Amino acid sequence: MEQQEFHEEREEEAIVLDFLQNGYPLDTRPSHLKSAVAQALGKNHFLLLELVPKKGIFLQPYELVYIGEGKRDKIHHILGKIPIEKLTPTARSELEFVIKDLIQKSEQKFVKFFNEAQPLSTRMHQLELLPGLGKKHMWEIIEARKEPFTSFEDIKKRVKLMPDPQKLIIKRILAEIAGTEKHRIFVRG
Repeated sequence: MEQQEFHEEREEEAIVLDFLQNGYPLDTRPSHLKSAVAQALGKNHFLLLELVPKKGIFLQPYELVYIGEGKRDKIHHILGKIPIEKLTPTARSELEFVIKDLIQKSEQKFVKFFNEAQPLSTRMHQLELLPGLGKKHMWEIIEARKEPFTSFEDIKKRVKLMPDPQKLIIKRILAEIAGTEKHRIFVRG
């Protein structure tokens, strides 16, 4: 599997993590110079983004908003990517829940990763990049996937003492977002 599988296009949609109607509280500019801002997570590539809604638009946490190249109904513009450290406490507390929800809704995309993951080098395999997955589990997965996995449940059933695949992916995505990983599997940029 090419590592590009998860990086095929730009973000088209994002999920709102937090909405600051009056801008950032620590922004010392006068209120008429501040604009509302939303912190959001890109739906496909798990990018943390800062979005500026159109005037008069009020966004809700968990709301899916269009941020693609076409006509946007709620978002005026994208300020850019933001580091995890800049997330508000609310956005930070929602992040893992939103990632889990996205993984559940795209389970087949992540099952495909288990079915097609390849070696990175002679000493390291993509599967080993998942936290808590060592050589023993890697070889068991490679052996079991000769008949492709159909779901996370199928992986757990067929690989002895397998940690929860969904939790492994959530941990990996959070680590990639935090920038602590050399290799990226799921997060772009």
